[in-house]
Amino acid sequence: MPVKRRGGGAAGAAAADHASSSKTRQSKLAKEHGITAQEEAEIREAFGLFSEPMDGEKEGVIPIGDVRRAMIALGIPPRDKEELAEFTSILDPEDEGFTTYPAFVAICALKFQDRETTDEAHAQELDEAFSLFTGQRASSSQNQVITLAHLKRVALVLKEENVSEELLRDMILEANGGAGVGRGVKKDEFDSVMRRAGVWR
Repeated sequence: MPVKRRGGGAAGAAAADHASSSKTRQSKLAKEHGITAQEEAEIREAFGLFSEPMDGEKEGVIPIGDVRRAMIALGIPPRDKEELAEFTSILDPEDEGFTTYPAFVAICALKFQDRETTDEAHAQELDEAFSLFTGQRASSSQNQVITLAHLKRVALVLKEENVSEELLRDMILEANGGAGVGRGVKKDEFDSVMRRAGVWR
């Protein structure tokens, strides 16, 4: 559910208008923090949801208490209370109770970059784990599937001689939603199984 915009926020309305008109042009602020014009537009819109007007601040300011909600609206919430406290000390070093748009952009840019790094690391880990089953190099496993033969080979390598073929078939069917043993398990299905098993989040 998207966060509803507060009523009466002139700065918020202005931010929304600006966001819709500046999605393709990268600002100086976006360049400084290594984010795209689209990412800055998203940040500006989230900021506008909670912004309040203040003299000397074109985009207004947001109360420190709303920073977490603004970041949740962007899909980049602080990991825990410690990270939120760290962000708060950066955003409001003088303990004034609010933060400005440029400071908020800087924090959100860090979170965007952290998310990209995490996603890349997970993709690499997924490729490597999937290739252990298929026997293919990670770079060539894009269109591969894990088959019954692959599972039998892995069971032998792990010296799991007591694992029956019926159990291996059931594993494939559970992973691919009953699409058939012959269809095998695609990489995204393998990823879902590993997440459910708690191997990664």
